[in-house]
Amino acid sequence: MIDIHLERATVIRKNAELICSSEKVQAAVSRIAHELNERFSKSDSPAYPLVLGVMGGAVVFTGQLLPQLTFPLEFDFIHVSRYGDEDYGGEVVWKVIPRQNVMNRTVIVLDDILDEGETLAHVKQRLIDMGAAEVILAVFADKTINKKKPVVPDHVGITVPNKFVIGYGMDWQGYWRNLPDVWAVNNAPIAESDA
Repeated sequence: MIDIHLERATVIRKNAELICSSEKVQAAVSRIAHELNERFSKSDSPAYPLVLGVMGGAVVFTGQLLPQLTFPLEFDFIHVSRYGDEDYGGEVVWKVIPRQNVMNRTVIVLDDILDEGETLAHVKQRLIDMGAAEVILAVFADKTINKKKPVVPDHVGITVPNKFVIGYGMDWQGYWRNLPDVWAVNNAPIAESDA
C-alpha cells in the first residue's frame, strides 16, 4: 500500500512551478556569504559571532552557506516549532535551545523562509532576552505577503511570491526539502508545513 502523503507529494511536485533555478539559488547564497564576510572580516571586535541554524528547514541553506564564510565563527543550531492550528500556528515551543552561551555575543540566525514572521520574531526576542548583544537575521527566502511582518531580515537570498513553496529546505509534510531549486505549489494543500 502506497503512503498517501508520498503519493500526494509526488503529485504536488509534478504540478509545481519552478520559481528559482538551482543556479539562482547558489548565486543568492554566495551573495549572502559575501555580505556577511564583508561585515565580519572588517570588524575590529576580537569576539567572533555565534551562527545558529534553525532546524530543520535551514539545514540546506546553513550547510551550503557555512563553507563560504571566511571569518572565525562558532556554530550551533536551534529547533523551534509552532503548535496549534495547522494553518496559522500557535504557541512557539523550543525543542532545542542554543547550547552555547549567547550572552554579550553577536548571533547570526539562519532560516529557510520568512513567511509571516511570528516564529522568527520570537526567536530574535528570546535571544535578546538571553543576553545576546546583537541578533542578525539571514533568511534564504522572504515571502511577499500583504501585511507588515513583525521582524525584518538583515540578509535575504530571494523573494518568493505569496504561494506555498518547496525545495532548498522548504517542505510539504516533510517531502521535497532536498530539491536544489525552489518551486511554487499550485493549489496548495490545506495543511502547509513551511516555517
